[in-house]
Amino acid sequence: MALSELPPPIDDTGDAGAEPPLVRVPPPGSMSKAWLARLQGVDAPWTAARRERRAAISGLDESPIVLVSAKGSNIADLDGNRYVDFVAAFGAALLGHGATRVARTLEMQSERLVFGLGDVYPSDSKIALTERLARLFPEAGARVMLGLSGSDAMDAAMKTSLLATGRPGIVAFEGGYHGLATGPLAMNGLRAEYRAPFAPHLSPHVRFAPFARRESELDAALSAVDALAKSGEIGAIVVEPILGRGGVHIPPAGFLGGLREIATRTGALLVADEIWTGLGRSGAILRSVEDGVIPDLVCLGKGLGGGMPISACVGKGEVMEAWRNPKGVSPELAEAGLHGEAIHTATHFGNPLACACAIAVLDSIFGQKLHVRAKDEGEVFLGMLREACGPETKVREIRGKGLMLGIEVEGGPARGLGLVRDLMMTGWLVLTGGAGDVITLTPPLNMPRKLMEAFTERFAQLAAMRAL
Repeated sequence: MALSELPPPIDDTGDAGAEPPLVRVPPPGSMSKAWLARLQGVDAPWTAARRERRAAISGLDESPIVLVSAKGSNIADLDGNRYVDFVAAFGAALLGHGATRVARTLEMQSERLVFGLGDVYPSDSKIALTERLARLFPEAGARVMLGLSGSDAMDAAMKTSLLATGRPGIVAFEGGYHGLATGPLAMNGLRAEYRAPFAPHLSPHVRFAPFARRESELDAALSAVDALAKSGEIGAIVVEPILGRGGVHIPPAGFLGGLREIATRTGALLVADEIWTGLGRSGAILRSVEDGVIPDLVCLGKGLGGGMPISACVGKGEVMEAWRNPKGVSPELAEAGLHGEAIHTATHFGNPLACACAIAVLDSIFGQKLHVRAKDEGEVFLGMLREACGPETKVREIRGKGLMLGIEVEGGPARGLGLVRDLMMTGWLVLTGGAGDVITLTPPLNMPRKLMEAFTERFAQLAAMRAL
């Protein structure tokens, strides 16, 4: 099928991008099914295997829709159905889909310079972006390393901690998620089955501690981290300020501060994975800093590029200096004189297109104060959901910060997946987190309140129906 035969994109006039769902045919429609059949003939087989496993859990058809266009808070599929997007590209579409400032920036930059030459001949947009990112860090003298994905940023943080401390050990957390590239995969505490097939390639120096999800767990969690750090082998403590894919769990006051104290006392680095929580998603530019803690390294990604792949590891100047004078060098290499600067680069790191778009995203967030809006609207949304979800909905807990919310339901992953399917069939896109029993909501930071109100009403109805 030629592109000219596809349904027209969502109109970019009037109330475009802020419209309610419109389901013309039960999803997935015939067009989505036909294109999915083509995909299954060439796509990696794990995608189909995952859908089959989910279908076995939910007892439902887990076939996906195929997306064709998007604007603002709306997405359209190949069959002409319109959805309201509470996923926002796994939380990355901070400005919604097709943000005008980013689109215009991409167009203008593509006429100026598409390729840079990485660390050899940097582009002006890379220099401008790294300056902006350094200023986000709460201490002067911060340094920046760019990547393409959140996994790249975490990889840079892992390398930095080894160079700065000379220690290979890392404390990560149960339920944590830092990407699936080989380096960060070793720190994946969300599911052991993600790590198991690749265990021979993963660092054996990662240790897991419990994440404090409530006040009653605080002392035990910090004691476990302290015991691991006292070994003298730990070079980094890596934490999400809010446990994201692990179920949107907000730690109690004192958790991040306790980790900061342990890291300082034992000589480890505190690494904040702000790939999901940062840049306004959780109602703050940096969640860790908002909670009163200054990490040694901060990792950013997801929404940074407004749809373009880019990430960053930002850190204290004295810590980043380890890339010039690394501690993690074997005596044999030092004796051979191979103890100069370390290198971490790739062909598309600092790509001019992505850097220019990232600057546009930061301009939009600060210019429109979207981090403040997310904080305020998130509190309203949280209140609406809590009021609407009575006992008949069998909802255990609704929690979150900013526009990063989780609805934990009774009934385990079967009910969680069922609700995701029910919502999709009526034009609302969400995902699950945790053990599959948490409905995660990460809408664009500028989503109109009327759509959140309509979602709240629909979710309460469907949750009550599926509870019967």
